Amino acid sequence: MNVNQSVPPVPPFGQPQPIYPGYHQSSYGGQSGSTAPAIPYGAYNGPVPGYQQTPPQGMSRAPPSSGAPPASTAQAPCGQAAYGQFGQGDVQNGPSSTVQMQRLPGSQPFGSPLAPVGNQPAVLQPYGPPLTSAQVTTQLSGMQISGAVAPAPPSSGLGYGPPTSLASASGSFPNSGLYGSYPQGQAPPLSQAQGHPGIQTPQRSAPSQASSFTPTASGGPRLPSMTGPLLPGQSFGGPSVSQPNHVSSPPPQALPPGTQMTGPLGPLPPMHSPQQPGYQPQQNGSFGPARGPQPNYGSPYPAAPTFGSQPGPPQPLPPKRLDPDAIPSPQLSELPPQQKTRHRIDPDAIPSPIQVIEDDRNNRGTEPFVTGVRGQVPPLVTTNFLVKDQGNASPRYIRCTSYNIPCTSDMAKQAQVPLAAVIKPLARLPPEEASPYVVDHGESGPLRCNRCKAYMCPFMQFIEGGRRFQCCFCSCINDVPPQYFQHLDHTGKRVDAYDRPELSLGSYEFLATVDYCKNNKFPSPPAFIFMIDVSYNAIRTGLVRLLCEELKSLLDFLPREGGAEESAIRVGFVTYNKVLHFYNVKNSLAQPQMMVVSDVADMFVPLLDGFLVNVNESRAVITSLLDQIPEMFADTRETETVFVPVVQAGMEALKAAECAGKLFLFHTSLPIAEAPGKLKNRDDRKLINTDKEKTLFQPQTGAYQTLAKECVAQGCCVDLFLFPNQYVDVATLSVVPQLTGGSVYKYASFQVENDQERFLSDLRRDVQKIVGFDAVMRVRTSTGIRAVDFFGAFYMSNTTDVELAGLDGDKTVTVEFKHDDRLNEESGALLQCALLYTSCAGQRRLRIHNLALNCCTQLADLYRNCETDTLINYMAKFAYRGVLNSPVKAVRDTLITQCAQILACYRKNCASPSSAGQLILPECMKLLPVYLNCVLKSDVLQPGAEVITDDRAYIRQLVTSMDVAETNVFFYPRLLPLTKSPIESTTEPPAVRASEERLSNGDIYLLENGLNLFLWVGASVQQGVVQSLFSVSSFSQITSGLSVLPVLDNPLSKKVRGLIDSLRAQRSRYMKLTVVKQEDKLEMLFKHFLVEDKSLSGGASYVDFLCHMHKEIRQLLS
Repeated sequence: MNVNQSVPPVPPFGQPQPIYPGYHQSSYGGQSGSTAPAIPYGAYNGPVPGYQQTPPQGMSRAPPSSGAPPASTAQAPCGQAAYGQFGQGDVQNGPSSTVQMQRLPGSQPFGSPLAPVGNQPAVLQPYGPPLTSAQVTTQLSGMQISGAVAPAPPSSGLGYGPPTSLASASGSFPNSGLYGSYPQGQAPPLSQAQGHPGIQTPQRSAPSQASSFTPTASGGPRLPSMTGPLLPGQSFGGPSVSQPNHVSSPPPQALPPGTQMTGPLGPLPPMHSPQQPGYQPQQNGSFGPARGPQPNYGSPYPAAPTFGSQPGPPQPLPPKRLDPDAIPSPQLSELPPQQKTRHRIDPDAIPSPIQVIEDDRNNRGTEPFVTGVRGQVPPLVTTNFLVKDQGNASPRYIRCTSYNIPCTSDMAKQAQVPLAAVIKPLARLPPEEASPYVVDHGESGPLRCNRCKAYMCPFMQFIEGGRRFQCCFCSCINDVPPQYFQHLDHTGKRVDAYDRPELSLGSYEFLATVDYCKNNKFPSPPAFIFMIDVSYNAIRTGLVRLLCEELKSLLDFLPREGGAEESAIRVGFVTYNKVLHFYNVKNSLAQPQMMVVSDVADMFVPLLDGFLVNVNESRAVITSLLDQIPEMFADTRETETVFVPVVQAGMEALKAAECAGKLFLFHTSLPIAEAPGKLKNRDDRKLINTDKEKTLFQPQTGAYQTLAKECVAQGCCVDLFLFPNQYVDVATLSVVPQLTGGSVYKYASFQVENDQERFLSDLRRDVQKIVGFDAVMRVRTSTGIRAVDFFGAFYMSNTTDVELAGLDGDKTVTVEFKHDDRLNEESGALLQCALLYTSCAGQRRLRIHNLALNCCTQLADLYRNCETDTLINYMAKFAYRGVLNSPVKAVRDTLITQCAQILACYRKNCASPSSAGQLILPECMKLLPVYLNCVLKSDVLQPGAEVITDDRAYIRQLVTSMDVAETNVFFYPRLLPLTKSPIESTTEPPAVRASEERLSNGDIYLLENGLNLFLWVGASVQQGVVQSLFSVSSFSQITSGLSVLPVLDNPLSKKVRGLIDSLRAQRSRYMKLTVVKQEDKLEMLFKHFLVEDKSLSGGASYVDFLCHMHKEIRQLLS
């Protein structure tokens, strides 16, 4: 093949996809290579065996000569490492071909493969036939590999890069962006894009101190220059031609003196004769130093095939198979200086969440996300972007773990990537985006498929001139009713498609007809009932007085529809301790009347007329009642409370009024009074890490579940505000809010002066937010997949309908899908989420969200279209439900195994062959290990000694209905340095990684995770900064644990307080501030949120977990 001949046409799926804005095309071979040699580490925290201290007399390989190289590529200088057939980060994207690449006379012969030695399984032989030039070009149009955008591909089919991609004569390669290596102590350039489809992070065992991987060309000790002829019989490894989208191992390179290769290699090129000096050639054409014995492995992969004419000398087996974990890590002081730097992993050289978030903001935050194209992966949840609905639901409503799902269940099982969608049906939109249109079809109601009952949507196909439509979910042919008929244009689309939201948009609402209502009659507007604990604890802390004061003004802000002048919601009031007090606040009364129900075993509502009232009509009576309640119970000595009868009373009141509604319950203590649902204190820390630990998360008695079912049937949602001083059994009390679609708020050791702002802010938001009542949600799918599992705050009486007494804009329902048939690449897969609910004004509505996904027959397409944040959201919910029935350790092990299987499947089927010592991660999933480690270290799965049982139960139920943005910041908190950016800057300061190494004691940092907010003050902060923020003259005078910053009139104080306000505005719950001084006792709590470090409860650091994950992957592959 002539090197200058034109390239054959590229198959269509190799072309750059228009749906990836911001994806750069890479040149082929024009990437900079990684400087890190492919040296696998031994044990998890173990030593790197086999260093030799004598510099080898090595030979370097020259580039293969296939006739003349392209004009752009000068021959590499003598002694310079050059690319093999596939260099660092090559991407193959397209089908394999059986046509062999022709070689010109004089080219380096590819060694003829011998039969594999022994019984090596076929899967470990990643060599396919050499690529045709068509395939090579297909690779060119794949994706950006390393940091910079590479120049245009050379016209030749072979992969020589321009001269800039070659190293200097020292044999060291230029840095490959974020995952190359850096001189010790030097961070990677942050501007580099991380666009390559797989990272190769060469790993070694890692003690917690980190250093650079290998010296680079730009810094550190120079590598010895090597000269010499090409070794006889060397072959060039290529990627496996059957799988697209992979990144190959680093380019050939010389190694520092005194290093010896450890760990198994892939298939070896032919060996040179034993007398000949120099390194053994490694796969991919790179040189590797000789390997020492590796624990748990025999020879370089037992029975590795050799390619070429001469088999190498037999490798002696190690005397005994060792457990890598049993090998102690050598102390740093014992290592020679050369080894110290090589032994540790540089944290800057492993994938950084901060960098990925920053890159996505820069690449995708400027353009609107247009939903017209099927299967687009949206920008990350951390990116601010506008959505234009053109036929698929906005990612604010639905996010998927993958936007390209496998065509077969076998392929899905092989990849182990869960197929799930996180759906937030009533999500609030930013003001720039329009709320879903409401469509009114009159008495005929919304148009549906006769067979599967799916609602009309943009994917329905109209046929026979518009007289019929074919359902896109079940393929049933349906007649179009005469009143809905419209002609089709020349493309087969209805001419009114863009006038009808249901034919052109991904999300819209239908007004429901009476057929969609309970008992075939339209619902009444919902009601809110405030149920206030007036036991001794609630009175003593000042809670009752504070709440009654707040309610006087808050009742003016009940949710209302559209432009309504006043809310249609009616309100009622109950107080309780171990008996219940109902209040008649009818507008005709001069004073409210109290009725006491002491028979809590048989609960009833003593009055109907005057219990639920319109706020404006009864304002004087309500105000009088709220003034009297704190006085009436001021001298109470009653400490016992009930719980189940209180909820029962609220539900009976709604039933009598024939409406849905919400109970706001303010409760302080464990309900130990004699009544249904009585609980005992069962808190037992000794159960942690035993098989009985799961009982701590389960409800004590079945009474709460029974009660919750009755509430759902009535459309009675419960929001619970807890103010405990000690154990209140959140696991049991939260069952009712959890199953009715409500929320739980917890204020431990409540004190008015410290917690007032947080409680009132949460209460205001909770009362004012838009809620859908008495809701039923169903998710329909096109043929081939079906919804099999659901996670969230709801109740299910059958396998398909999600029943929610209430649903607000913060709650999500997570749905997992499984295959029940084969999918088709052409037609893709469709989801339709339909939510039937009653609005705050009492209107019955249907909200519809549609989403079309791609389907693939290549695993690489699945891995290229995943969303790690959504994946972590699903995995956390899966694990947090698992602790109800399994030991916590088993749940943790399941997560680790699944993650290892996902990454091992990618390594085996999609990545190019490379040394087993390299950790190769898919581009879209390179943050999976760091985020998963955060889930594993969370209080639910790995509690520290100070974490109380109630907090674990509280977090568990909270995460169950979190959306993707909330779990993202909850598991990986944001850490913002405050004095680095200019004071006049109005934008948020750039975040740093959540690790103690990133803290400078001369700076101040804000840390937030959606629930907590910390202000960490370094001990060496400038006096002026301390004065500006805290109005004290020195660090020692700052009050540790301070929860409010003084309001000072200076730029820094204004900026920090403004930033805190803007962070709070982004979150669904008020984050209470805690000021933490360096070296103070509160600092232990703060460090708990630095999730990249080792945790006190035994959680691994990010570096250690990455090494552990690599070990798991290697075990799966071997």
